[in-house]
Order: sequence, then structure tokens, then C-alpha cells
Amino acid sequence: MAKLLCICGKIGCGKTYYANRLKEQEHAVILSTDEVTYDLTNNQQGDGYDEFAIRVNLYLRKKAVEIVNAGCTVILDWGFWTKENRKEIKRYGENNGVLVEMHYIDIDDKTWYENIEKRNNEVISGNGGSSFYVNEGLLNKVSSLFEIPEKEEIDILYKPHQ
Repeated sequence: MAKLLCICGKIGCGKTYYANRLKEQEHAVILSTDEVTYDLTNNQQGDGYDEFAIRVNLYLRKKAVEIVNAGCTVILDWGFWTKENRKEIKRYGENNGVLVEMHYIDIDDKTWYENIEKRNNEVISGNGGSSFYVNEGLLNKVSSLFEIPEKEEIDILYKPHQ
């Protein structure tokens, strides 16, 4: 049965890596806000990013339901940083007859900072794909916005090798 898999985790925790592994296991389609913003704006959206990302997410969730209803599992690779984001996607799925499964990537701080440093080096060298550079301001913003999910919000807990 097709379902909607939502990947929850901080920026740089390994969501895309995990999503790609799930893609192979589930024969699924990945829908990624980062990929869309990169393909459409080359990560040059500036101050309008937050509004643009909201609009992309609304569009992608609509398409996700269409794809699931057509029989293919979909992976939403975009973080679900707040409890409200997680509740909203669960409600949206339920209202559209789609099973939603929340996957949380629980990463320790040391590994997280190492991931961000590696990601930034890849972006600088031109090998970052759709990733964007995470500066101190963005790191602080993400840290202030991210709400660790409670156990009852999580269907699958993934802990990267640490």
C-alpha cells in the first residue's frame, strides 16, 4: 500500500541521505523543497526564501497526495521542524485518505556539526548539489525553530551511525 513518508530532522542531519535509502527500499518518489528551490532559483532566492519554501511545500504536498493515490509511495524530504508542521501534514494526509508515516532522524550534536562542515565544504567546492551553505545565522535560525518531536509523533526513529 502506498503511503506518505515524512522525513523530520534538522538541517544537515542526513535527511536526503536517508530519503535516498528509503527510496530504494520502498520504490518511492522523493519530493524535496531544496531540490525545487535549487532547480528554479539556483539557491538565489534571497530574502524571499521562507515565503517561496512555504509555497513550494504546499504544492509538493498536493502532488504527494496525487502520487500516493496513484499507487506510489512518496517521501517528503523537507524537515518538519515544528510540532505544528508535523500535525498539519498528518491532518492533511488523513483528510485526503493517505497514510502518513513520520520518520525522525535523531543525530547527536558532534555528528551534526561534522555533517554541516562537510556539507559546507561540498558547497564551496561546487559539489553540493541542491545543498546550500549553512552559515552561523542560518544555523542559529534552524536551532531556534526546530522542535524535537515527542515519541507519540514519531512512527520511525532513525539514528545515524555516530
